[in-house]
Amino acid sequence: MEAADALRSTGAVREFTDEAVPDDDVFRILDTARFAPSGGNRQGWRVIHVKDRDRRRALRDLYLPGWYEYLAQASAGLVPWAPITDREAERQARRRADEVAAQAAAGPGGFAEHLDEVPVLLVVLADLRALAAVDRDLDRYTMAGGASVYPFVWSLLLAARDADLGGVITTMVIPQEAAVRRLLGVPDQFAVAAVVALGHPVRQPTRLSRGAVADFTTVDGFDGVPLTAPTERPHR
Repeated sequence: MEAADALRSTGAVREFTDEAVPDDDVFRILDTARFAPSGGNRQGWRVIHVKDRDRRRALRDLYLPGWYEYLAQASAGLVPWAPITDREAERQARRRADEVAAQAAAGPGGFAEHLDEVPVLLVVLADLRALAAVDRDLDRYTMAGGASVYPFVWSLLLAARDADLGGVITTMVIPQEAAVRRLLGVPDQFAVAAVVALGHPVRQPTRLSRGAVADFTTVDGFDGVPLTAPTERPHR
């Protein structure tokens, strides 16, 4: 697959067939993804391929509370856990999480409720000793350290797409990090960065809808003119 095609068609996939993904395929995906860039080329990631059925169920159970809080906030018109938000409105919305959970329990459930059944579950960890978090001491939310881990996570999805698989990055277990560490025997110097689910997609995205370049790129300043598509040159 051409790189541009992969970049334009690798969307979040949460519905998988029952077809298993062999460990050889998982290895090849990781073998490709490991070439992702990282600060100082320190490659400060670790991956746990969770295969044990009981641990998968436990991971699902750690995932669900955050998921229901996410849905409760979204239904209130909030961006869940946005660093800048109406904290009181967020608290009020999160109180509805049990109601959302009860509604989910009354139905067949979706990706979250069946997380333990997806073909491949990869827990991606970040070695906090290896991240160049240059914004660590600023008095705002820190994000720079993720630049040394999330390119690897994205590369997992691109490598999976090239293998005709699909997947999704989810961070919903991070609030339960201490419990995830206990479940998987993770040392304290590692943070939970993501869970990646992979499998054979029920539907493989081919065309994605995204904002135009001019919607998010300006010239010479935040309030500069939008960057527009180049003018087509006439053929000579």
